[in-house]
Amino acid sequence: MDTQPGQPASHVLRRGTMAQPKGTVILAYSGGLDTSCILVWLKEQGYDVVAYLANIGQKEDFEAARKKALALGAKKVYVEDVCREFVEEFIWPAVQANAVYEDRYLLGTALARPCIARGLVGVAQKEGARHVAHGATGKGNDQVRFELTCYALCPSIKVVAPWRLPEFYQRFPGRRELMDYAQKHGIPVPVTPQTPWSMDENLMHISYEAGILENPKNPAPPGLYTKTCDPATSPDTPDVLEIEFEKGVPVKVTNVGDGTVRRSALELFMYLNDIAGKHGVGRIDIVENRFVGMKSRGIYETPAGTILYHAHLDIEAFTMDREVRKIKQGLSLKFSELVYNGFWHSPEGEFLRHCIARSQQAVAGTVRLSVFKGHVSILGRASPCSLYNEELVSMNVQGDYEPADATGFININSLRLKEYHRLQSKVTAKQAE
Repeated sequence: MDTQPGQPASHVLRRGTMAQPKGTVILAYSGGLDTSCILVWLKEQGYDVVAYLANIGQKEDFEAARKKALALGAKKVYVEDVCREFVEEFIWPAVQANAVYEDRYLLGTALARPCIARGLVGVAQKEGARHVAHGATGKGNDQVRFELTCYALCPSIKVVAPWRLPEFYQRFPGRRELMDYAQKHGIPVPVTPQTPWSMDENLMHISYEAGILENPKNPAPPGLYTKTCDPATSPDTPDVLEIEFEKGVPVKVTNVGDGTVRRSALELFMYLNDIAGKHGVGRIDIVENRFVGMKSRGIYETPAGTILYHAHLDIEAFTMDREVRKIKQGLSLKFSELVYNGFWHSPEGEFLRHCIARSQQAVAGTVRLSVFKGHVSILGRASPCSLYNEELVSMNVQGDYEPADATGFININSLRLKEYHRLQSKVTAKQAE
């Protein structure tokens, strides 16, 4: 069958027959190679495609991406700016939690996925679509994160995941085949088969993986990092910042040097990104455990998130009761695991966020810190809710504390140790007989 004038090539199937109509599908669209090919492929399968593009802080020409999707045959394109809600509804709870996965990963991608998927479901409901689709691979975490959010928010939704369908991944076993398909269908793509790694960016971070990075021995090549400067060549003068918190959330940042002040959530976060990026703060290179069971190597830049992690950790230790903090640390560990694995919209996830938010009621005050040569250094802190008693802890003032009481405290705590080692001595003596 020949293409009719003005009709996209994607309407024509390889065998010359039209697929049966399957209704509307909302595609999480990025404008890149994978989702552009998927858009055309979905049309080949008989779907009317509505593209959903979330502006979550990535560097992207959204108008160009919209035009590209329409040119490829999308029936409609939604471009939604979700940056503010990403910060306020997803990043801030993570800051309150001191969320970090496996001791190092600050969860930039994992936090973004439920935010994007929520918008995807919203468009599906608005359009009356029964299907949504995404371009996540069948080996990664993002397929789980997208789909668990979709099913939680709309249990009747059907998900089309091309990279898990044999008819798709057998047809496109590698990037070369995708590139050939793109060229055949007139899909303009900004990458070539020689691109040595893949990237995923949002307001909080950027990740690099695959390609030459799959060998964990290979160091990050020159030119890889895009959000942060090389710490070795960063400015020789630090930026000193004061970050004010209320209920565990940053509400104001002041640059002590030049007097710059930012208060709104989005502006504050973007400013910290700029300052941290200028000084090379927020780089990590790790091997992590994916939810699906394999280990993967990822390189991440999380500039503002790194500053806020250190600042919040400090003000929380200053204002929170010791035993409450021990419990909260356990909750934070579970929170991070749930976010990483895609369970943001689970009952246990909602419960944890409620508990963590309750723990933050008195986490208020100001942290002064230095950002310099890849490091965040705490310089001081002040809080009206501080549990720190300078007189009580002073070596120069006795205060409301009787040093002689420590003798009994030590005696009681040493009792268990004395008994344990007394018994161990007997066992060792018997074994030596």
